Order: sequence, then structure tokens, then C-alpha cells
Amino acid sequence: MARSALPGPAARLGLRDLLAEALAGVLQRPGRSVLTMLGTVLGVGAFVAVLGLTATASGQIGRQFDLTKATTVTVTDNPSQEGLAPGARPPTSFPPDADARAGRIDGVSAAGVWWRVPTDGLRISASPTADGAAGQNLALYAATPGAIAAMAPTLAAGVTLDRYAHQARLPVVLLSRAAASRLGVTRLDAQPAVFIDGLPYTVIGVYQDVRRLPDTLLGMIVPSTTALDRFGNPGLGEDQAAHLLAATRVGAAPVVARQLAAALRPDAVERLTVTPPPDPHTLQDHVTSDLTGLFLALAAICLVVGAVGIANTTLVAVLERTEEIGLRRSLGARTHHVAAQFLTESTALGSLGGLVGTGLGVLVVLTVAAVREWSAVLQPLATLPAPLIGSLVGLLAGLYPAVRAARTDPLRALRGGR
Repeated sequence: MARSALPGPAARLGLRDLLAEALAGVLQRPGRSVLTMLGTVLGVGAFVAVLGLTATASGQIGRQFDLTKATTVTVTDNPSQEGLAPGARPPTSFPPDADARAGRIDGVSAAGVWWRVPTDGLRISASPTADGAAGQNLALYAATPGAIAAMAPTLAAGVTLDRYAHQARLPVVLLSRAAASRLGVTRLDAQPAVFIDGLPYTVIGVYQDVRRLPDTLLGMIVPSTTALDRFGNPGLGEDQAAHLLAATRVGAAPVVARQLAAALRPDAVERLTVTPPPDPHTLQDHVTSDLTGLFLALAAICLVVGAVGIANTTLVAVLERTEEIGLRRSLGARTHHVAAQFLTESTALGSLGGLVGTGLGVLVVLTVAAVREWSAVLQPLATLPAPLIGSLVGLLAGLYPAVRAARTDPLRALRGGR
């Protein structure tokens, strides 16, 4: 009587052998493996770089937040129009001594009233006979001495508008460098003049920069008293309404903002709208969320591309190695052994891509920080687990090819079938 065949020992695939087989599969075609990892490298690198640069930039916002904005308070006039004729401009709600009233508030270093003079129909030129083409699109501003001090202009030549020019209602003008260049004013020793609506205004100074109100860099400034005499009251609307600009000491702006309206017009605080400086922490949160959302979306796209590349390469490898799969199966390899082999190969590709991408991302953050002279900020909770993202991408990308390889019929595979 014939003996029944005893079952042989169960086939086993140790972890060491599995890793060796996966590494051999990855290194079998190194060029293709490198190109396959490229998407994962870019995705993980973008992820690390985005989080690092966002954290680094956010740190700079808190430290390099524009102190000019943090020390600037603006008050906008909303004058009453009751009893006015149609089309008439109401007088400004700011009192004549607005500069002094605002300056008496503790924490205010300089304050004054300014507005943009309506220039519709006005001809601005360098001579009374010019056609005014050179002065087109130049803005004309009226300002008190306190407003000029709050603007803190940097003079390129001459002097600024002082209290004497304001009190004497002098026809003088302070030009920005852009306005001086357009009007052909190159030197002030000959006391040049510009003509506004046919009347001469002596140029007493040219400024090249201002700490506040950067809009004035494309215009010219006349004393507010002169503007009231020659052009009338400020216009209506945000662009032409009168404003009070207050420069404060660091940290005093919120307190000053709460006191300004009552100090200027205790009888009609509703006519004045006070705008305090923005909160730097709120600005930092907005910048951080905007940058993170934008670039993380790009990183996600790169990771998807990387996953597709790994899946495609692994699937091609399955098709190319069908006979190898059949031979392994005929020698006793189980379906889960075959699946584990290809799944490990795809995970290895993703892990290598994640490691390289993490290194490149850190290098980008350090390089940008060094160039900009920033302090690099890298969050360990975001940087250290980053290679695992590549591993996860490789694992997910290799699921279908691994299942496809495990379901390969060994007989058909040995015959070269698909």
C-alpha cells in the first residue's frame, strides 16, 4: 500500500529576505527608480519646505512687523451735510486747532489734518503757458504742519512746510521727487515755481520718501490754509475727505485711538471715524494660513503625481517579471509572499523619495533663511515624520500592483503568459 505524501514545511519569507529582495528589485533598474521617486521627492520636499518657510516667515512678521503701521492712527471726517445747497461742500468737522488737540494726548508724537484736493479741471504745469501735460495724474494734497511731521518726509532738497507757511497762507508747494522730475524741477536755488490752475506756487522742497502716507510720493503738498483759500473745503467721499494722521509711540496706538474722537470733537464724535492700526498677530495668522494653504495644495499635487508614478512603475515591473513570479510560486512562494515583495518595493521607493525630499526641503529652508538673513524655523513634529509620508504614498501606490502580482497564475506565468 502506497504511503501518502507528507506535506512539506510551510514556505516562509523572513523580513531580512523580504528587504533584500525589495532592494534588489529597486536597484535592478536604478535610472527608472530615480525617475519614479522624483514625484515623491518633490511632494515631500515641497511639504517640508512649505511648513518650514511658513514658520520662518511667520516668525519674521512678528519681529519685523511694520512699526510704522503699528504706530499710525487715522481719523476720517464724516461732515454733516444738513442745510447745504446741492453740490456744496460742507466745512470739515476737524477744529482749527486739531493738531494741538491731538498732540496733547499722551502717546502722540505728531498729528495733523490732510486731504486730497480735487484736481478735476485743474491744470498743473511748470510754466503759465504750458499745456499741463506734464502735470497730468499728479495728485495735489493739502496738509497742516502736524500732518507733515506725522508723514515724516525724507527731504532730497530744500525745506518742508512749516507753521509760518501755514499761518501766512503762503503759495508754496512741497514736491515729491516723482512730481519734480515730471515737472522738470532739478534745483531750488533759483526758487522755481509750478503753476496750479494758472497761479504760481514756489517750490520750497523736494522729498524722496515718506514714512507714512506713501500715496503722496506721486504728488505735491500745499499748506492746508492755502488750499482752503484757493480750492475750498475738502470734498466728500473716501478719496477727498479730510483725514487726521496721528503718529504715536510704540504701544500707545490703541489707547490713542480710543481718545482721539472725543479730544477732537467732544460735541460730535459721530462725525469722526477712527481707524486703529491692524493687529500684527491677526496679520501673522492670515499670512500663515494663506501661505500654508496655497503651497500645501501644490505639495499634495506633487504627492499624487509621485503616487501615480510609483504605481505605474510597480505595475510595469509586475508585467515584466511575470515569469519570475511564476517560478517563485512553483517553488512554494505563497500569494502573500509575492504581494509583500512588490508592496515592499513600492514602499521602499516611497521611503527613499521621502528621505531625499525631506533633506531637500530642509536645505531649501536653510538656504532661503541664510539669503534673507532670517532665523530658520523647522518644526520637529512636521519635519521628522515627513519621510513617513513618502512611505505611505509608496504603500498605497503599490497596493494594486501587489494584488495583481499575487493573483498571477503560476502555470501561465511560466509559459510566458500574462
